[in-house]
Amino acid sequence: MRWWGWGADGHDVALPEQALAMLRSELGLDPSASTRPVALEEVRLGASRLDRSVRERLARVVGEGHVRDDRAVRVGHAAGRSYPDLVRLRSGNLAGAPDAVVEPGSADEVRTLLAACADARVAVVPFGGGTSVVGGVDPVADGFPAVVSLDLARLDRVMAVDRTSLTATLEAGLFGPEAERRLAAEGVTLGHFPQSFEYSTVGGWVATRSAGQASTGYGRIDELVEGLRLVAPAGEVARRPVPATAAGPDVRELLVGSEGVLGVICEATLRVRALPAARRYEGWSFRSFAEGHEALRVMEQGDASPDVVRLSDEEETRLSLALASTGSATERAGRAYLRMRGHEGGCLAIVGFEGEEDEVERRRLHTGALLRAGGGVLLGRKPGAAWLRGRYAGPYLRDALLDHGAFVETLETATSWSNLPTLYAAVGDALRKSLSERGTPPLIMCHVSHLYRSGASLYYTFLARQQADVPLDQWRAAKSAACDAIVSNGGTITHHHAIGRDHAKWLSAEIGEVGVDLIRAAKERLDPVGIMNPGKLLPP
Repeated sequence: MRWWGWGADGHDVALPEQALAMLRSELGLDPSASTRPVALEEVRLGASRLDRSVRERLARVVGEGHVRDDRAVRVGHAAGRSYPDLVRLRSGNLAGAPDAVVEPGSADEVRTLLAACADARVAVVPFGGGTSVVGGVDPVADGFPAVVSLDLARLDRVMAVDRTSLTATLEAGLFGPEAERRLAAEGVTLGHFPQSFEYSTVGGWVATRSAGQASTGYGRIDELVEGLRLVAPAGEVARRPVPATAAGPDVRELLVGSEGVLGVICEATLRVRALPAARRYEGWSFRSFAEGHEALRVMEQGDASPDVVRLSDEEETRLSLALASTGSATERAGRAYLRMRGHEGGCLAIVGFEGEEDEVERRRLHTGALLRAGGGVLLGRKPGAAWLRGRYAGPYLRDALLDHGAFVETLETATSWSNLPTLYAAVGDALRKSLSERGTPPLIMCHVSHLYRSGASLYYTFLARQQADVPLDQWRAAKSAACDAIVSNGGTITHHHAIGRDHAKWLSAEIGEVGVDLIRAAKERLDPVGIMNPGKLLPP
């Protein structure tokens, strides 16, 4: 990724003038505002604090060329891609960059490096794709004399694919597109497609309990992990890849989602599926968000869910249509049809099916009957195809919005079906109040994108005019208000973005003080010096 934002140069997304005019009108964006990043050579970067003798010891393990402390590589590992990360990156204030970036080529090298860092009291931050949006890869020294970023990109092998058992053992540094390319050559797919898919890694998914856009059908990553290997300063923990076990508490559950604070996930054995022969994605309209999520509940509990389900609320639908608008005759006719059906100002849903041709058609017809009974109107394949083409566009759009002086952030949660309306309203109200009181009234959007028999996720995107003089204060106030509303109204503090630094203060509300102590005890056993990813997951 480019150091200051998302993606690579040349892949920028331009905001349609109609959408930009709408946002300027509703949010009060200044047309002359510009928050383009500083040049790389202008970034404020402190000198490396890594002792020369320690650097030489690390280089003996991985080779001199794989211990790097040049400006570009330190800046590239200085932050994830949350809103506060992007504010800091664009301003060039990276005094907290890692002192060096170390690139191991095997799990054995990881083990030797961790032993050396523990001896020298050097903090270690595991780094996959750097896409964390909760401060999960921040190079926090936490009292240690230096901190290194442990880049796992060289751990990129497909160790084994078992077509009979439908499992694959992958190293942690494999990026999403390359993992899928190599699996496809074997006729299988993992089916895990988070919005960060292009730039995130297998190890990062497992370490953060990631949920892909097709998790309703394919399963979250924690459901797909059958075995894994974690290397910690105190030794290794390996969970043998078996389909099920009654051998005591499942150690896999302790390691999946451990966010690098217990050790480094070096490889994982994951459940895969045969490549789908057919894909069908289509759009549906509902009169309201409430009508839509009730229809999804009936569908899910009727064992009729598609592989991909996404229901946008009224505000998200409105902005999505503005971003996609061409003003064509076909578009005008479509809007007239929805008005005639009483769906003007309604909500857009995307559903997608993958599998064998006959199976896809059978499931589509079953699901369609339930959605229609729940008030849905079928919009055909075009909305589904458009969503599929743009499924990874969100982070690119965020960069474009930041260029125009917008504050744009996301957060997500999940709760039971019975509590969904209460939580949905409470979080929206908290964000609206926090931002409006600062003189920056927001546009708040939400969608459901992961279904369970007992409940569903809620994913919020909110925009406001950036307070250019205190952007992080503005973010912190909104984030805190929303997170307080989540824990006070029965939601999980994170559904798939992990804890990192940003959610750590709310972990006790989720699992209790004794639960936190249990994780601390595991950390003390596996990482007695405390060098692994300081400041993440556990409350201060």
